[in-house]
Amino acid sequence: QGQFTLLRDTRTDGSFLVHHFLSFYLRAGCKVCFVALLQSFSHYSIVAQKLGVSLAAAKERGQLVFLEGLKSCLDLLFGEEEQPGQPSPLQFLSTRELRALFDFVRVSLTPADGDSWKGPVLLVDDLGVLLSLGAAPVAVLDFIHYCRVSVCCQLKGNIVVLVHSNEDSEDEENELVVNSLCHHSDLILWAEGLATGFCKDVHGQIKIIKRLSLRQAAEQDLVQIYQYKIQDRNVTFFAPGLSAAVL
Repeated sequence: QGQFTLLRDTRTDGSFLVHHFLSFYLRAGCKVCFVALLQSFSHYSIVAQKLGVSLAAAKERGQLVFLEGLKSCLDLLFGEEEQPGQPSPLQFLSTRELRALFDFVRVSLTPADGDSWKGPVLLVDDLGVLLSLGAAPVAVLDFIHYCRVSVCCQLKGNIVVLVHSNEDSEDEENELVVNSLCHHSDLILWAEGLATGFCKDVHGQIKIIKRLSLRQAAEQDLVQIYQYKIQDRNVTFFAPGLSAAVL
């Protein structure tokens, strides 16, 4: 409880981690607010179905609050409101501030009378889209800060955020956000493409960084490195050099 997990990917697609956490928390009986800025609801639903979870059913019973960013952007740009009388969570497209998005998250995860969910979870895929839509890096970092205070500290829930990064990128705003989030994360799962290029038996490597130094200044962060292969319904992990191709 109260953990901020950063999913970071470089030279590969780390979205398999988002699908894992979404299905994991729904199966665990948690209340999930999913700010999906990258794909449509049907995309996430099809993948979740393979993992044995029905997003439509979770949404219907009130366990999943799903913000479909692509559709919300179009509705806002063309002057349509999803629910008349209610402000759009993506109002920052015109106001340049993320207060409405934070209010959406806070209201979605605040327990109502009779709720029996085990704990609130905020899941964001992908935070960099906010920058692409015109939000300032400071506004994005403020949004995450307030979400951490509300979800992690006050509600004792968890936050999982995906960001894309590239050390060679000229996108300074994105790298600023990524580096700032790394300093404040309790756990970093960093998926990287292989430096040697494509391999059918090894799709990449994942670096698991447990930020022990965040809790105790004298402690060293614990770093573990695994390689992985993505399969149809799961992901297999193994130590570097121990893939099926080598053995």
